[in-house]
Amino acid sequence: MKLLVTGASGKLGSKVVATLLRTVPANQIAVSVRNPEKADHLHTQGVDVRYGDFDKPESLDRAFAGIDRLLIISTTGDTETRTRQHANAVSAAERAGVKFIAYTSIVNAQKSTNALAPTHQATEQAILKTGIPYAFLRNNWYLENELSSIQGVLAGAPWITSAGDGKVGWALQQDYADAAVAVLTGSGHENTIYELSGKLRTQEELASALGDVIGKNISVRHVDDKTYTKLTEQAGVPEFLLPMLEGIQKDIREGSLEVTSNDFEKLLGRPLVPIKQALTTLIQEHSQTK
Repeated sequence: MKLLVTGASGKLGSKVVATLLRTVPANQIAVSVRNPEKADHLHTQGVDVRYGDFDKPESLDRAFAGIDRLLIISTTGDTETRTRQHANAVSAAERAGVKFIAYTSIVNAQKSTNALAPTHQATEQAILKTGIPYAFLRNNWYLENELSSIQGVLAGAPWITSAGDGKVGWALQQDYADAAVAVLTGSGHENTIYELSGKLRTQEELASALGDVIGKNISVRHVDDKTYTKLTEQAGVPEFLLPMLEGIQKDIREGSLEVTSNDFEKLLGRPLVPIKQALTTLIQEHSQTK
């Protein structure tokens, strides 16, 4: 059985592949990447490194050839770009005769009002139309997405948010990666949807947990969207990211990530990494990369 992971040089994809290498023989693993040189370390470990560009369908035909089970990790970019890229990947999987597709979606995808949801809605529908057995991994929110706020707090700034009392099911990328590997390598996951959410928390609750970890009281500053964007820009966030970050705060405030489920634990066969331990891990990783 040959497994392939797209986007394997990305943050989530690299964790998926590392977990796969601890789970199955390397000769069963293939990866699709836009820059194979970035995956040289995987090649030396026996992984089949293939060139695949979601904007070049012919490259995906070659990348997906002979693959039994495929994990499509959603790309980055605007809605139109991502939707087109994902459609290319799904079509290539169908042409290649892939027997199973797992796809990283977003919680409550088909009903979600989240700004990121349209891409996932379209991709899920495209996969369904192929008739290929599937699993939709509807991921909530990576704790790593809050790294800039965590770094700000460590530098002495308050926790700034316009998300109000909106709740999020944060979890570490590694937990999401482990869940993806469980589906990709396991049985009985055909035509299944997994809502992967951690324990729901508000911004206040997350900041409180962070305060416990670093041993200080963290001030949470609730602002409106425009003030959030202004302060985020002043903190050095690139201008092109600002509209997306403001939109995410709005989506959280409106409850689009407030999805309760125990699917995570069912897939992992263990509890999620506790939030304080997860925050400690992020802080330690950041300090090592400085």
